[in-house]
Amino acid sequence: MNLVIHPGPLTPQWAELEAQAARLMAAPVAELFARDPGRAARFERRCGELVLDFSRQRVDEVALGKLVQLAGAAGLRARIDAMFAGEHINTTEDRAVLHVALRQRRGAAIGGAQIEREVLEERARMLRFATQVRDGTLRGSGGAGFRLVVNIGIGGSDLGPAMGVQALHAYCAGAPRCEFVSNIDGNHLAEVLQAADPATTLFIVASKTFTTLETLTNARTARAWLAGRLGESAVPAHFAAVSVNHRAMDEFGVHPQYRFQMWDWVGGRYSIWSSIGVTLAIAIGAQQFESFLAGGQELDEHFRAAPWTENLPVLMGLLSVWNINFLRLPTLAVLPYDDSLRRFPAYLQQLQMESNGKSVMLDGTPVRCDTSPVLWGEPGNNGQHSFFQLLHQGSLRAACDFLLPVRSSCGNQPQQDLAIASCLAQAEALMRGRSAEEVREELTRSGLPARQIETLVPHKVHPGSRPATLLVFRRLDPATLGRLIALYEHFVLTQSVIWGINAYDQWGVELGKKLTEQLAPAVQEPRGGHPAPANLQRLLDTVAAWRDEGAA
Repeated sequence: MNLVIHPGPLTPQWAELEAQAARLMAAPVAELFARDPGRAARFERRCGELVLDFSRQRVDEVALGKLVQLAGAAGLRARIDAMFAGEHINTTEDRAVLHVALRQRRGAAIGGAQIEREVLEERARMLRFATQVRDGTLRGSGGAGFRLVVNIGIGGSDLGPAMGVQALHAYCAGAPRCEFVSNIDGNHLAEVLQAADPATTLFIVASKTFTTLETLTNARTARAWLAGRLGESAVPAHFAAVSVNHRAMDEFGVHPQYRFQMWDWVGGRYSIWSSIGVTLAIAIGAQQFESFLAGGQELDEHFRAAPWTENLPVLMGLLSVWNINFLRLPTLAVLPYDDSLRRFPAYLQQLQMESNGKSVMLDGTPVRCDTSPVLWGEPGNNGQHSFFQLLHQGSLRAACDFLLPVRSSCGNQPQQDLAIASCLAQAEALMRGRSAEEVREELTRSGLPARQIETLVPHKVHPGSRPATLLVFRRLDPATLGRLIALYEHFVLTQSVIWGINAYDQWGVELGKKLTEQLAPAVQEPRGGHPAPANLQRLLDTVAAWRDEGAA
């Protein structure tokens, strides 16, 4: 397709927003509330069981209106329509971007009738396999059911399903234990295998090409472990894979019926909805996996149909652009107040930074503004006793997304009520801050001497006006998790359109991979005469010497 490049910095609205930002930087957010008693309602939006409260963002209706105009001027509607139509919006790889097709209902024809048919057929096959593993119908080489499933992948083949199983552990009763191994150093795999019974262990190798170094290294170690205990003939009964490389799967010994498809129009970080999610489907069951897909599909419909002023992912994306480019806030802290979501920030890190960590626009010219926040985060209460000091009083400021389920995921509502109170209190404190006058008054009431009060005042002042968005939902269940993931997927797309970049390639990860392939022989055989950069030779000599000491 021929994409017309109209990134936000080239539109009249960009300069207008600069002026709005300068105006609002002089107005504390608490003052915006004081001016407008209806602000909380005015800056709240809903989509089903998701409530978006962005009243604590440093924005008013005038600035919001300019942001909405910016979305129109940058061509957001055309890009959304092109994505759902299956046009090749991933221009550098000449590919469609159709993760939305993976969660479509029958008859939706997203991407066309053929893609719909392929997706639904593969989904049914994968869910049938997941059900058979989960209920014990599918058995290992010795006739025993599987009690441990080990997903071997990395990046999008690990982060999504690993996060999903953790988030939805309340729905995993009756399923085999699921572990996720990714790192190449071998430590996690060794830990998992230490107590594993090979007769009841199933490995799922998730690698589109079946050539990813980390994944293949761990898979070969797992294969050697299993074959050494059960024999070579047992391998096919204990290995499944998600890949397109049938020759490599043949050579490895993956069971012919335990292979699942991927498509080149799905990026790894968008692939949890596909057969990459097979381990999640085993963990929560086919019916709940279908609910997970339905939650994502619900957000897709909202994203396509809702006007920008009511559209949750669009509003979140525009506010992110506002914070990064106009308020100069380079990071986004994602703070879930449910420990089950403790891996969600790590999942979003890849989604956000691998998608939009770009420095050139779609036409290959340098970007005209900063792109992508540095995204990070931890469960809220843990963060409160760790990095919230920086959020409240640090010189480097961050925007915050607070994720808040109302109902307890473990049935302990009294403790979840305390988490809710903590979340709301922190969001309020970040917004309101505390002035020198308030600090002085409080210390005076405590009876401290005047000299000590004046010494303490500057240390206890909180600037306030730290932008925070509250995302509130009834409970964390499969449908809600699907909504949350789709919400942030479309949030990322919205950002990318404003900045004029391609959110769907990731050339930045390729250089390191190539250098690893070149350096591996020099590390493995330091005396083999393999080429290595001269500046690394001293370190390679140290590595060789210390490794030899360990071998001795």
